[in-house]
Amino acid sequence: MVTPPETPRIRDPLLLAGHARQLRRSILKMIHTAKSGHTGSSLSCIDILVALYFAEMRHLPINPEWSGRDRLVLSKGHAAPALYAILHHFGYISANDLGRLRQLESILQGHPDSRRCPGIEASTGSLGQGLSIAHGMALALRDGPKQPRIYAVLGDGELQEGQIWEAVMSAAHYATSNLCAIVDANGLQIDGPVHEVMRVSPIADKFRAFGWNATEIDGHDFSALLAALDGAREHTEGPTAIIAKTIKGKGVSFCENRVEWHGKAPNAEELANALAELEGGQ
Repeated sequence: MVTPPETPRIRDPLLLAGHARQLRRSILKMIHTAKSGHTGSSLSCIDILVALYFAEMRHLPINPEWSGRDRLVLSKGHAAPALYAILHHFGYISANDLGRLRQLESILQGHPDSRRCPGIEASTGSLGQGLSIAHGMALALRDGPKQPRIYAVLGDGELQEGQIWEAVMSAAHYATSNLCAIVDANGLQIDGPVHEVMRVSPIADKFRAFGWNATEIDGHDFSALLAALDGAREHTEGPTAIIAKTIKGKGVSFCENRVEWHGKAPNAEELANALAELEGGQ
């Protein structure tokens, strides 16, 4: 059987930014329709997911189970609307699916469900578990003929979970160089600023202390994201952590850096204002 061609990769930061802006609009509409969902968290990590799916990862929407695909584990599963917007763009799921976020029997649950939704590699949402899953995938696949890469997107508040650091220690020990953890470091969690709830900084230094390659970047700068992902792929002595400094609610001025938008859905007026702001963005 001949494998169809992979999704073309886009390396132009301006084109990537344009896609991210449109996907932010999709996220907002989805959450508004559901009247429930994690707006701030989804908007903070969408640029990371755009860089992965549009520029970095090998994936085949026509065959989500293709053995040669790279894998994405969204450990911060509450940001599922961002991932669903990406999957819809590439044709994994339909427009009708987007309109049924968080409804009974929908394939788009409040957190990713790999049993129901094409393109979801792991059911996540109980914070702290995704890096262990991703490390297990990396171990299982690193010596295969396709040598897929495994990416885990974590929240900075999630780093307060002890299981994260067990996975960090194990991945360094087994030198799973096909594993890349990306921390969506937006500085806020449901109960307030991360540094007030339970300080996790300095994040990059902690990963390095465990034996990881680690770098810190602006998580909304596509040139920086692409360079960091290139560096992760080229590092063959162990796993890499990319600490992406982001803004909660990025792209919508009244959501940015506002902890109350962690899990709040926009009403009709807020949606209209947000969409207008994004339409005029650069």
